[in-house]
Amino acid sequence: MIKRRNLLCSSVALFFVLTACQADGSTAKEQDTQNVKHSYGEQLQVKENRDILYQFITRKLSGSYGIYTNLQETDQTGEGASGHEVLSESAGLMMRYYALTGQKEQFDEQWLRVKQNLDMTTGFSYRYSPKLQKKFTLNASVDDLRIIRALAEASDAFHTDAYIPELKSYSNRLYQYNIADNHLYDFYDETYKMRNTFITLCYIDTTSLKLLSISEKKKDSLVTAMLQIAQGGYLSDEFPFYQTRYDYKAQLYQSDNINTVESLLTILNLAEVRQHQNASIRYIKEQVKAGTLFGQYTMEGKPLNDVRSTAIYAIAAIIGYVIGDQELYEDSIRKMNEFQILDKQSPLHGGFGDIKARQAYSFDNLMALLAFIN
Repeated sequence: MIKRRNLLCSSVALFFVLTACQADGSTAKEQDTQNVKHSYGEQLQVKENRDILYQFITRKLSGSYGIYTNLQETDQTGEGASGHEVLSESAGLMMRYYALTGQKEQFDEQWLRVKQNLDMTTGFSYRYSPKLQKKFTLNASVDDLRIIRALAEASDAFHTDAYIPELKSYSNRLYQYNIADNHLYDFYDETYKMRNTFITLCYIDTTSLKLLSISEKKKDSLVTAMLQIAQGGYLSDEFPFYQTRYDYKAQLYQSDNINTVESLLTILNLAEVRQHQNASIRYIKEQVKAGTLFGQYTMEGKPLNDVRSTAIYAIAAIIGYVIGDQELYEDSIRKMNEFQILDKQSPLHGGFGDIKARQAYSFDNLMALLAFIN
């Protein structure tokens, strides 16, 4: 059995960076598939589903620069990443997949592309446009942390210290540019030489922060401070999700509405260190079982849409795995698999997306791929 590590949320930077976890666009209609029976020791249909998804990602949703943001190409000139642009988010998720499944050659190839296309002086560019040959000069700390974590996982999986010098180098860089006054910040802009003023709660992955090559005293202090901020964003036992961000200057939590993917990732990060709320798990289980875990809510817990995305159920499944709740894991996988495209004649065969629009987003597909690992 492969050890499950925590997963992290997607790239965001102030107003001008669209997040994949908010804008993954998962409005895919339910596909008619058989219910999948699954337990931790069985890989039958789940393994088959994972295999065809992997083929879709590597053969259809990827190019020479990496994994496409979306299968449908664009002119790559928008404010948010689109089309066949590549994201550090996607690269890190794929690196984690290869590490967790013991595929060293594929891991090394992915890591080489990251260094070639996304590496900057101050961090990994969150976005690269092959058409414009443009590397965007700001990073996202969550993506950098994910890549650092993937290097640590690769070191364990492949029984080598070869990745450790790079892990230390990149973790020192993240500490220099994305951390100040014992606080983690969303991004550092290399052009303007500035950080933002807040932390998005789903960026707070304390397990990955513990990998930073700083003194134990600094590390403990940082992890404690960030864990307190994450925990402090809890809304209520009635609606046990989390605020979106914490502004350091205003010393206030801020949310427009509650995006389910972000809250689920915050819960996942907390579950990794056994600091989650039991009410959150009960709520997720109830909503998954009913098929009513929707994409966005008011602060009071009223659904603002009826979107049931692939990523939502994938993350719920991973939460179930992390806390050892087999019922939650199995129910979430079943719901997620309703979205997988099994029509062999479809160009989206094996993937998760919108058949009519021929759109498939990297975040949805990669989260599903990771959910299939057991």
